[in-house]
Amino acid sequence: MTGYVIDASVAVKWLVTEAFSDQAAKLLDARLTRIAPELLYAEAANALWAMRRRGDIDPVGFADAIDALKAAPIAVPFSMRQLAASAGRLAMDLDHPVYDCVYLALGLQEQYPVVTADRRFFDVVRAHPYLADRIVHVQDVP
Repeated sequence: MTGYVIDASVAVKWLVTEAFSDQAAKLLDARLTRIAPELLYAEAANALWAMRRRGDIDPVGFADAIDALKAAPIAVPFSMRQLAASAGRLAMDLDHPVYDCVYLALGLQEQYPVVTADRRFFDVVRAHPYLADRIVHVQDVP
């Protein structure tokens, strides 16, 4: 079975219509395995809060999106505690924030690529000689 680590930038695209939402929806295919660190829920909820604060979504849309996020078909196979050391080492190696590297640490642990819409994160990982094949931009989801 094919699987992916879903990051918050992709999960948000399931909840609100924005660029690459159609590509992100392909990842909801029942034949795929979807995993994420627990961090996904806090990051996605924060992104939704920011959209609500800007007026991009109304209060009902915000509440509905949070409910949909809670019900998203994503497994959380490891705790943040279990991923922290690996994520920290990756952050040092990539010179990139730990919170993004938590997704990458999970992907390396489970042998699944990370799918992201975060261009900066994508570019940093793609430029790494040993990690370049461990990340996919959501626009390139097959």
